[in-house]
Amino acid sequence: MSRTAARVLVVAAAVALAACEPGSGARVSDIRGGETMALRISFDPTPAYAREKIQYRVVVQDRESGQPIENGWGQVYATSRDGKNVYDNLVAGTQLGAYFGTLNFLTSGTWAVAVRFRRDSLAPLETVEWMQEVHAERSPEFPNASPSSSPRPSTPPPGP
Repeated sequence: MSRTAARVLVVAAAVALAACEPGSGARVSDIRGGETMALRISFDPTPAYAREKIQYRVVVQDRESGQPIENGWGQVYATSRDGKNVYDNLVAGTQLGAYFGTLNFLTSGTWAVAVRFRRDSLAPLETVEWMQEVHAERSPEFPNASPSSSPRPSTPPPGP
């Protein structure tokens, strides 16, 4: 491969990688940040859909020692362009330094999402922010199902 072709390939790869940065609204499920702590944030399912529970997993480690942060406090929260707000407190998981929170986005579109976390009550909050694209609500699994078409009767049969 020639040097020119190699340079073009490197530039193309850099552009593709830049398109996946958290601030781009791209489908990102591994977001990193924090000043004195390393916060690694992922969410599931990916991509996010409106009116579905999206679980956020936040793994927190001390930036210098790499040790997991236990007994911390945090929140995951988001605001839509039209001012809708959702939030949830992070709950410690079974893995040391892992915390979980769930958001249910009310509408589709671009949401400003953030995680704020503190290692203890005396430490300052550290915040990681990104833009997240939320897709339109998925149609139900059984779109034609209605209570009247249910195989079970809605009222019990008359007794003897």
